[in-house]
Parts: sequence; C-alpha cells; structure tokens
Amino acid sequence: MSNIPAKPVTLADWLALLESRHFKTIDMGLDRVVQVKDRLQLQFDCPVIMVAGTNGKGSTCAMLESILLRAGYKVGLYIKPHFLDFNERARIGGESASDAALIASFEAVEAQRGDISLTYFEFTTLAIMHLLAEAKLDVVILEVGLGGRLDAVNIVDADVSIVTSVDIDHIEYLGDTREKIGFEKAGIFRTGKTAVCSDPVPPQSLIDHANAIGADLWLLGRDFNYTGDKQQWNYGGRGQRRNALGYPSLRGANQLLNASAALAALEALRDRLPVSAQEVRSGFVMMDLPGRFQVLPGQPLVILDVAHNPHAAATLAQNLDNMGFHPYTYAVFGAMLDKDIEGIVAQLKTRIDHWCLAALPLPRAASGEQLKERLLEAGVHAEQGADAQSSILSFDSPELAYANALSRAGENDRIVVFGSFLTVAGVMAARKSGFH
Repeated sequence: MSNIPAKPVTLADWLALLESRHFKTIDMGLDRVVQVKDRLQLQFDCPVIMVAGTNGKGSTCAMLESILLRAGYKVGLYIKPHFLDFNERARIGGESASDAALIASFEAVEAQRGDISLTYFEFTTLAIMHLLAEAKLDVVILEVGLGGRLDAVNIVDADVSIVTSVDIDHIEYLGDTREKIGFEKAGIFRTGKTAVCSDPVPPQSLIDHANAIGADLWLLGRDFNYTGDKQQWNYGGRGQRRNALGYPSLRGANQLLNASAALAALEALRDRLPVSAQEVRSGFVMMDLPGRFQVLPGQPLVILDVAHNPHAAATLAQNLDNMGFHPYTYAVFGAMLDKDIEGIVAQLKTRIDHWCLAALPLPRAASGEQLKERLLEAGVHAEQGADAQSSILSFDSPELAYANALSRAGENDRIVVFGSFLTVAGVMAARKSGFH
C-alpha cells in the first residue's frame, strides 16, 4: 500500500485509498453511514426515486432518466457498477460527473468522517449523494446496490421506491428464499409513500411489509399493467393511460416490466414532475444502457449482457432464442465463485456451442479451471480436435477469452459475452483499445 499517497490528489488515488481501507468489502448495516450523512447534513430538495431488484434495476433507472431528460428536467442519477470509468456512476443532466466534482465530494465526506470506518461502497455512495445534493436538481434517481433494507443507499427517504424483481442472489447476505430476499428489498419502502413492485409474482413478505408500514403499494396486474403487439404497447395505471408507445431501445424480454414500473413511478409523481406523451415515447427510444443485451454492429455479431444469476440467464436465453439462426454461438463467460454457476449454465448450455471461460481480477472470482469444472458438472459436453462442434477453453482474462472467440467465430456466428460486470467490462476495454 506504500504507493498510495496519504493525501490523495487524483480520482485514481482516492479510489485506491478507499479500496485499501476497510477490513470488509461488504459490511451490512446503516449506523456508520447515517452518522456521516448527518454530519454532512445531506438531504435532497427534490423528488427522489429509489430502485432495487435482483435484475432490471439499472434498466429501470436508465428509462426514468431518459424520459425525465426529454421532459427538460435536470436529472441526477446514481447507477452502478461502472464498466470503464468510475465517473459513470454519477450522472448529472445525462453526463458523467467530472473528476474534479467527484474529488470535491470525496474530500467533503473525508472531512466529516472522523474515525468512522466506511467501506468503498459506503464512502463512494455518500460522496455521490453529496455531489447530487449540491447540484440543484429537479429529480434524483438512486439505484440500490445489494438488497435494500441495509444498503447504504437506503439512508435516504425516497418519494417513490421501486422493486423490479425478486429472485435468488447474494444468499449469504439476503437469505436463501424469495420471501427472505423480498423482505430485504421491501426495506426501501416508506410510510405514506409510493412503493412500486413490477415482479409478476411478488413475495408475500414484500406485500406484508408494505402494508405493515403503511406504504402506498402499486402491484403489477392490480394497480398498473401493460398490453402490446409487435408494433407498439400500452400502459395502464391507476388514473393514467399511455397508449401507442414504441418499444424501449433496450432489447430483451423483460423490458416492458421495467418500462411499466418506470411509468407507474412517473404517474405517482405526475403532479410534481409532469411528463408528456411525446416525452415518454422519445425517452424510451433514445435511452442507452451498456451491457444489457447490447447487440454490437458488425460480424460476427457480439452481444454484451451482465447476466450473473439464473433469473437473468433465463432472460438472456429467451433473448438469444428470439434472434434467429446463427451456425455457432461462442460464449465469453466469467463469474464470481459464490454465484450459482451451475444454475446460470443450465439456462444457457443448449444455446452455446463453444465456451471461452475467463478468470477475473478479483480474489472471489472463479478461475477459468474452476468454471470449467462447474460446466462439466452442469452437463456441458466438449469435443476434442480442430473441427470440434463444441469446446470448453479457459483463459486468464476476458480479453484473452474474447480474442480466442473472435479468432474462431465465422462471420455468421455470434459471440455472447456475459456473467459478471467485470467480464463485460474487460471486453469493452479490449474493444475500446481497438481489438475487434
């Protein structure tokens, strides 16, 4: 750690220092964060929308941001993790925050922290909230990190809280059933405030908690819904309809669930943040969010998707099935060792011919060989020889795995890069440096 300056100057210095400090990567509980929040006198003078969920929360945040920007509002967004630059996590008016703005907020948190130890996530969350609070915004959108109840983002009382989906993930922190996880995610709901859930089968624990605290719960199928055909779709809420909408520019089978949740939130806030029909339409069409079934132009076709649990992998499988015929599908796949790797692979193994497995630059990541063991246990078969119709190869990084897939794929084949954010980020970085 001797190369980390005692008084950081650059953003890179700050991030290196924060990564070295706290003895835990994840330290559940809000007491320490709330103390620093109070010292900072951190509060928002505008509507706040908070979004949690196993999958779909990033997409929902991006939809809300895009629509509200088209409506002329000054929008602040906290979204994570980042792919290439930390600055991606904080957006004001649709643009990533500058190094200087982030450093100023890091210094503000450091000045008030005293002897309170904060994790990297807690410190950066406080810093980005401070940055957004100082920016004189019309609306703030906050993406929850892990769970909800004990997540650092939950130190703020949101005007509208959204839970997009509830499925099994982060078992060691959130529990091993949908009911336990649903209760954790419902922890972002507030008494007397709007609570939206777009999961088609919400856990009873989520409903019970919302009712117990007196939140105004909006459920998909009861309080809001959507219908559609191949050309367009319609939203219906408690007192508002949005008809003849174009499909979101984000591809994927679940995006109408996310879009409906976004419109339910906007309906609940329509007296404070009115949005026209045209602004909704253009917002869905113009939005952009990397790594969510992102299909890149060129041949072979390259798809980037941060599917890192079985629920998201099932959606990815459905989206791949809807793409039409490709002779071979190559996968660049990397994951954390604590993920349900067999469950992820089970959803996709019949769609993938050649696996290029990638080790990731984190101690808790699975190595290429560990991933190969999990694939074989999940029933993936590999042939030997140059003309093999199926294969499993291991590599030391996503960049090397991607290079191998590119070298073998024909122009009519496709390469799907999925798993951890770090897998997708590694390939994004390789492509940015000119490796296509």
